[in-house]
Amino acid sequence: MVPLIGIEEEYLVVDPHTRHVSPRAADVLAAATDMLDVAHEITRFQVEARTPPSADLSELGSQLRTARKEVAEAARSCGLAVVASGIPVLGNVMPPPLTDDHRYLQGKELYRALQDEISICALHVHVDVPDEEIAVYVGNHLRPWLPTLIALAANSPFFVGRDTGYASWRVISWGRWPVSGAPPYFPTFGDYEQALRALSESGALMDPKTVFWDTRPSPRLPTVEIRVADVPLDVSDSLTIIGLIRALVVTALREVARGDRGLPIPSEVLRAAYWRAARDGLVGDSLDVRHGTLVPATVMARRLFGHVRAALAEAGDLTFIEEGLERLLSKGSGAVRQRRVHARGNDLTDVVDDLIEATVA
Repeated sequence: MVPLIGIEEEYLVVDPHTRHVSPRAADVLAAATDMLDVAHEITRFQVEARTPPSADLSELGSQLRTARKEVAEAARSCGLAVVASGIPVLGNVMPPPLTDDHRYLQGKELYRALQDEISICALHVHVDVPDEEIAVYVGNHLRPWLPTLIALAANSPFFVGRDTGYASWRVISWGRWPVSGAPPYFPTFGDYEQALRALSESGALMDPKTVFWDTRPSPRLPTVEIRVADVPLDVSDSLTIIGLIRALVVTALREVARGDRGLPIPSEVLRAAYWRAARDGLVGDSLDVRHGTLVPATVMARRLFGHVRAALAEAGDLTFIEEGLERLLSKGSGAVRQRRVHARGNDLTDVVDDLIEATVA
């Protein structure tokens, strides 16, 4: 049986005249209330769209395109726009204005200056799994492939008016938090529970919702949540990454069912692979953490495809994802496109204008 998938995409609200992020997410949400499932996020610069669970990638694509179009129309009705970018390209956003929610205000007291760069937008993919314990072991199996997903989805090279030199600055910024980035390897579910108890005792967690690892058992749904990717520039890229993620989960579920709890890649090696993937994206080399070798990022992407090929075929997604992956590798990630647009006129307003257009293309 092909697992159901639920999607969350986060977008930045921008002023189409200044091209800066605008703290008017509440206005966009009010205008979009009757259209679709949208929600506020931690800052007033962000909105989030959610899809109903579906097993069909084509249906998910239609839902995402509709969501992006309707959020964009709601923003336009307020004299605003939305963009799919992992982090703000322009605007003085430090510290960002927080949404008026007691949890976010509690987080401000707890995490302090870590929130200065919290205006980040990701793609969150929920995939059905039997229970929380299996979700932890699935996360073990996904760990070696998370840097490749970072490279494929990289879409945040510019931050508040400067080129960071990274393809995904969102990954680097987010990695500073105490419970973020790649999850640790957990030999048993008891180890996972013990880690959460210690993290809670340390004060690093407010509650289970603040376990922000890039794979985690959902605190509210019977799913494993994968939150490693920048929000992609366009829906076709989102669907390619979503399809690969589900196939990774299905492949992992089979291995877990055989008693395999995953390869215990050292956290420091995986951290280095994260850094390399976030810096270079699809341009240059990636670290294959299974072997400790540096290979072209495109080679790692095709190795991922080979790893999940059987799961893609079983879901009927093989040709669709193969074509989507080759298209993504050929044209480059969102970070490549952002830099290409910037190179034409050395003007970041052009980048924002292109993002506004590409988000709903």
